[in-house]
Amino acid sequence: MTLTLGLVLALALLFVVAEMTATFVAARRLNNFGIVDVVWSFGFTPLVWIFVAVALFRTYDAKLNSHPEWNWPAALTVAALVTLWSHRLGIHLFFRVRSHHPVEDVRYARLRQEWGSNTNRRMFGFFLLQGVLQVVLAAPWIAVILDTTPARSFTLSAWGWAGVLLWVIGWIGESVADRQLAAFRTQPSNRGKVCQAGLWNYSRHPNYFFEWMMWVAYAVFALGSPLGWIGLLAPVLMGHFLLNVTGIPMTEALSVQSKGDAYREYQRTTSAFVPWFKKTDR
Repeated sequence: MTLTLGLVLALALLFVVAEMTATFVAARRLNNFGIVDVVWSFGFTPLVWIFVAVALFRTYDAKLNSHPEWNWPAALTVAALVTLWSHRLGIHLFFRVRSHHPVEDVRYARLRQEWGSNTNRRMFGFFLLQGVLQVVLAAPWIAVILDTTPARSFTLSAWGWAGVLLWVIGWIGESVADRQLAAFRTQPSNRGKVCQAGLWNYSRHPNYFFEWMMWVAYAVFALGSPLGWIGLLAPVLMGHFLLNVTGIPMTEALSVQSKGDAYREYQRTTSAFVPWFKKTDR
């Protein structure tokens, strides 16, 4: 197990270094560092299938050396869920970046201003950090895919089914939230206004909430594996980034700047993260 885990981590790190180096080169040529968001999202698909490939190789070797079997139903299920999530998010971000290219996402434009002549060096480091974060967030998938519990039929544990249910809720919620916001933005009459359509009436960031729910789902799924507890790292980290770092704080600062008092009123009455009923004055 230790040898297999070491191989998985080594291959994963090699992949993300190559992935982010190529992305940095492409971003410089396009003069748009925002493409890293697209690559980051799509990049989870090859990453999870690298884990599956290692597990398959180990299983083949196990047949020759009488090593433990492989819990393939759980492994293939979680790999399929990751692939679906990765592609939906990647496609969504691709069209978002393409819609305003060559104008760069305001977050990266601001970093260019702050970093000045050190932009390229620091941005490359930022890209590599994003790659390392991919590997860390993959903890629940590693726990599931390297599980050596013998599989007798295509069945999941109770934790596995609970994870699938949470994932489906998160998938549907995030997809609906993204579509509602996109539809709102396509109307010229809504320019400069605050979107409060559908799920956005109950949360200022329903897309972030349901995205986080899917990371919770992966962690719950992993709890059915011997090393499943390491998967809890993923939703904790993702929750921290969304609530305290690059998610809500940066998005809200830009929204207040562009929409002023209308957004401040939205902040006063509407839950920041978890969808809930609006506050009313009494």
